[in-house]
Amino acid sequence: MDDKKKAGVVGETPNGKPTAFDAIVNDPEMAGLTLYEKKALLVNRELDSHGMGKYQWYIFFLCGMGYMIDLLYAQAFGLIAPALQQELGFSTPALGNIFSSFNAGLCAGAFVWGVLVDIIGRQYAFNLTVLITSIFGLCLGAPSNYDGILVLTAFVGFGVGGNIPIDTTITLEFLPQNRRFLLALLSIFQPIGVVVASGIAYGFVPKYACGTGGLGADGELLKACSQVAAGEPCCDKASNMGWRYLMFTLGAICLFVFFLRFVLFRFQESPKFLLYRGKDDKAVKVLHHVAKFNGRQCNLTLEDFAALTDEDSSIESVESGAPALGGGAKQEESSFGEKVKMELSRYKLLFANPLIARLTILVWITYMFDYWGFSIAGSLLPQILLQKNREIEVSTERTYRNYVIIYVCGIPGVLLGALMYGVPLVGRQWGMVISSALMATSLFLFSAINTEASNVGLNIMEYFFQSMFNAILYGWTPEAYPAPIRGTACGVASFWGRLFSIVSPLIGAHLLASNVNGPLYLAGAGVFVCTICIIFMPRKYLGAKSY
Repeated sequence: MDDKKKAGVVGETPNGKPTAFDAIVNDPEMAGLTLYEKKALLVNRELDSHGMGKYQWYIFFLCGMGYMIDLLYAQAFGLIAPALQQELGFSTPALGNIFSSFNAGLCAGAFVWGVLVDIIGRQYAFNLTVLITSIFGLCLGAPSNYDGILVLTAFVGFGVGGNIPIDTTITLEFLPQNRRFLLALLSIFQPIGVVVASGIAYGFVPKYACGTGGLGADGELLKACSQVAAGEPCCDKASNMGWRYLMFTLGAICLFVFFLRFVLFRFQESPKFLLYRGKDDKAVKVLHHVAKFNGRQCNLTLEDFAALTDEDSSIESVESGAPALGGGAKQEESSFGEKVKMELSRYKLLFANPLIARLTILVWITYMFDYWGFSIAGSLLPQILLQKNREIEVSTERTYRNYVIIYVCGIPGVLLGALMYGVPLVGRQWGMVISSALMATSLFLFSAINTEASNVGLNIMEYFFQSMFNAILYGWTPEAYPAPIRGTACGVASFWGRLFSIVSPLIGAHLLASNVNGPLYLAGAGVFVCTICIIFMPRKYLGAKSY
């Protein structure tokens, strides 16, 4: 009898039944998987056996708040732009610099946090992004000069930029496989963020604006104090505090979210991150903690992982060609050079074979033009709507009220996107195709008509389908990649999108200066590119099992 049988790890039990080891190793679902993927499969099964417990719901809502913060600020800058421009006196093309500054921060944040989350872990990134956002967000209401606002806006963007790549990654890695539609449902917090920002802006910005709704006694817009002679009525800081109150309030909301994440709820590191870092013992401890938190029993032990380690020395997966990760103690004991080599090998997973390479390139292009379209829409649509409403004599206060009505409709858009996960013959792919095509169509129609009813109706249509499309896209992207590269894949995709969102508001603002409908054509054309990319996306990775 060999040593393993003596130890009771393999072979048969005294009553002749197969051991737990045999049940694992002889499982047909394990065939063709790497060592890491086999361990991840055991983790998936353990989490599936827990169901959707308290721990998962806490993660869902706390990660949802990260989504909320993302759109909280993206919407806020569009809402305060007219008041900001009036007080500081910069040109309409210079308005694009504020959105580009924010998007530059988002771009840097998406890349840095997306890569870091796969290196330092999910736990630190989960808390640091919100802390950075809250600190610089609170400071944003203080400056009275254009350059100061640009700098603080970029730092807020850096904190916000990591939210979506990190939060989708964390949520996926704790969800049961049959609840993955909740990844799309995370996006419901984005329209909630927009509604919150719009509601607070509705309460502050028109009420605490220069003159009445930004108008002087003669009915003309008050100019910045730097643009008029001394002693003439102008728009100064003291009479234009509305946008500052909005910034202070949003910063306080972010600080509250940090308190919830760091103080009230102690997030445990993702077991899949710990697995591919070779920390099997810590992964098991996390699973036992989650089970205890949910009032359940964890049946997975370190011996289950050790059995796989002893029996499987394969280097590559039959299907994916993935490098060997999750080697447990052996991986932790490897030399520095071996660790560097393994670290670099993770990034090859993005282009492991022609099909994955095609997936990665199409995902990048989709994010580029999705962000291109909705960055123009999010940053300039409030300004365009305000200009169009002034042409038809709709008050500023009524316009801000309409913002709230428009963005509430993003919530049913997200719900429909989540529902698409389970609809036969539609699913993720055709849900994205239909929603992106209709989003683009609404932008083109908005450029052709100008009545209050059409302005509200077409903006509702645009935001409904934008919310639906992004809900599916953001929820599906982490599903398509394994945990060792998941944060990086989402972060780099978001990076490319954020990069394009730096350029698009600048071009859109220049077009807006000469033609109010120019940015709408620009945004609509970009979104149609997304439609084409999704049509050619490899179906194999749309709804596949997540490791």
